[in-house]
Amino acid sequence: METIKTLAPQNVWRHFYELTQIPRPSGHLEAVRGFLLDFGKGLGLESFTDKCGNVVIRKPASPGMEGRRGVVLQGHMDMVPQKDNGTAHDFTKDPIRTVVDGEWVRACGTTLGADNGLGVAAIMAVLEDGSLRHGPLEALVTADEETGMYGAFGLEPGVLRGKILLNLDSEEEGELYIGCAGGLDVSAALRYREEPAAEADEALRFTVKGLRGGHSGLEIGEGRANANKLMARLVAECMRRYGARLAGWEGGNMRNAIPREATAVMMFAPAEARAFFEDGLAGEMLATWQNEYRGVDDGIALDAGRDDCPAAVMPAGAQEAFVSAILACHDGEMRRIAAMPDTVETSSNLAIVAVGGGTASVKILARSSCDSMKAFLAEGLEACFRLAGMEVETSGGYSGWQPDFQSPALAALRRAYAGLFGAEPKVKVVHAGLECGILGAKMPWLDMVSFGPTLRSPHSPAERAHIPSVARFYDFLVAALAQVPEE
Repeated sequence: METIKTLAPQNVWRHFYELTQIPRPSGHLEAVRGFLLDFGKGLGLESFTDKCGNVVIRKPASPGMEGRRGVVLQGHMDMVPQKDNGTAHDFTKDPIRTVVDGEWVRACGTTLGADNGLGVAAIMAVLEDGSLRHGPLEALVTADEETGMYGAFGLEPGVLRGKILLNLDSEEEGELYIGCAGGLDVSAALRYREEPAAEADEALRFTVKGLRGGHSGLEIGEGRANANKLMARLVAECMRRYGARLAGWEGGNMRNAIPREATAVMMFAPAEARAFFEDGLAGEMLATWQNEYRGVDDGIALDAGRDDCPAAVMPAGAQEAFVSAILACHDGEMRRIAAMPDTVETSSNLAIVAVGGGTASVKILARSSCDSMKAFLAEGLEACFRLAGMEVETSGGYSGWQPDFQSPALAALRRAYAGLFGAEPKVKVVHAGLECGILGAKMPWLDMVSFGPTLRSPHSPAERAHIPSVARFYDFLVAALAQVPEE
């Protein structure tokens, strides 16, 4: 089997392989943080962590380039832990197993971690290569980007010296991003007193699976199915037709990942349980979903079967209010940027639903590149859940990154790309949340551009990296560093 260490450019892929061998889901970064510090110190470079666990490594300018503007190469060290149903993998202990599949690299049943491992690997390659031409460099590798951008939020303004920041966390080679959406976490919870399940009732377990999922910023505009929304439709129909009672629900596990799977347990009177199977409701619902999402999400599956009986269920009034709120709340794209109709402006992701033990909770990520629309979306979500009697909190809000089309860094990067490849790069705004928005608000003097290799379906087990794009991405980075403007 071909190993990724043999791919070109080997210096980038070798470092990415090293990163795949270090478990690094958000919240479990001690090992990768130590690895990066040891790497920098091993090169004889100033290397340290700040109070939030971000890693900073400084490399002096190459001879003759001392008068160029300082550049910060920025990425994040954590990855999204997602795996296929049935894949045995512990993201806190096990390395990622990679596969070369034609022109793509993917993982075996899990996320690959190319988001943002390839960006970090490119930074490492630049730091260790003494033959490159560049001005003063700083590497900033942030902590816990995927769960709330905590490293970027916690970075103190005096840590960095550079004037230009190149974020290496974009997913389409040949595109330069100069703006992104802001985000806001919306959380809602309903507390209820559990009722004992009727002893004669039977439990049925439903599992919605096989969905594509994906990145809730990059792929939210594709209209992919949301497992929690599909489950809500099934649960509501079981309540209406059979008087079923909800005992438990687990769907999704990351705010920034479109949920691919959801499981619910409901209690039925014996005659109603038989009627459920005789009516063929599961097949009816599945056929409806497959028709609705044909060509967009073709792998949708639904399992329904008997299960061990739980001890308690939700009260009828509480479950009616909760399920109605799930059905009513906005999910997916809300609108696009009028001047850039290929770019989503405002969206929400019904990311996590959990029911059991007297609490029913929902976690949503709202995004918009327009702060007033983000606030409007959040207000609507809050109203939806408050009408259902739920407690609602918002947190982790950050503004979008407003584009600067007159950016000197952008001009230099466009020249470098055209000189290298004989074509103009596309200049775009991305709906995903980049750390540039947070860092730029803290340090408004930073001139920022984001770019990266081509990735597909980050935040899902279908994540894959396009091998030829990695070489183009790294060659472009090297060429861009040589053309940084003077102070």
